Amino acid sequence: MKYIVADFVITCNPALLQTARDLVADAAADAGFESFEDTPQGLKGYVQTDLFDRAALDSCIAEIPLDDVVVNYTTAELEDKNWNEEWEKAGFDPINIDGRIVIYDARQEHPSLVPHTMPVFIRARQAFGTGNHQTTRMVISTLSGMPVTGKRVLDCGCGTGILGIVASKLGAEEVVAYDIDEWSVENTMFNATENGVHNITVLHGDAHVLSHVCGVFDIVMANINRNILLEDLVAYKEVLSADGVIILSGFYEHDANLIREKALELNMTERNRKIEDDWCCLTLSIDR
Repeated sequence: MKYIVADFVITCNPALLQTARDLVADAAADAGFESFEDTPQGLKGYVQTDLFDRAALDSCIAEIPLDDVVVNYTTAELEDKNWNEEWEKAGFDPINIDGRIVIYDARQEHPSLVPHTMPVFIRARQAFGTGNHQTTRMVISTLSGMPVTGKRVLDCGCGTGILGIVASKLGAEEVVAYDIDEWSVENTMFNATENGVHNITVLHGDAHVLSHVCGVFDIVMANINRNILLEDLVAYKEVLSADGVIILSGFYEHDANLIREKALELNMTERNRKIEDDWCCLTLSIDR
């Protein structure tokens, strides 16, 4: 899959730089960007070449609500390869979530396991999806706090497969996952095998693949950017059991009202909310 990288240079009061970075990332996510990394002058953002819309990006940036902040950017095409390769080589330290689940780098041959916790081993194609990011941690924390044993679980935009793998290890009877990125499909299958998980079916595609999936799900998880969540929420509800829940993340808290408004249109309500560093995770259920 081919990507474009945008190098955003932010000119502002140094005290506002991090806030400006967050707002630029949020704006770029609205224009289809998937991942970001900070730079001394601002940040870099990554978007699939086929999804890049310069006019939409310019419009979103123009609406950033900060005075005396100037944002300029340049773009370049990336080779069709894993552009996060250097991060992969470095790996990551164990990530402890609520003292119950610890995510380990699968490249470590003999990691020091934390007693009385559930280990999950992830070999990531990209940093996002290891538990390093706030949104991943919040979804896992939410999932681990609810009954999962015997449930049927859907992982939308599975990435490394971490959410579906955690669900399986928490006792899910069956997990179905999908992702538009072929790398992610392969990575999920690899990581499932690495964890001894064999009840995950991984599909290649977007939410349209759900039309080929039989039955409903007790738990639906999606850690994707805000616009995709708004577009696909109706599809998630269509495959949700009457008493099921949807766990959503991948957006900032100030965007939560947009998600809630869409949920209300679909006769769904907010059951729970987690916040970490302005990132948000919502749990929704169908009104009865």
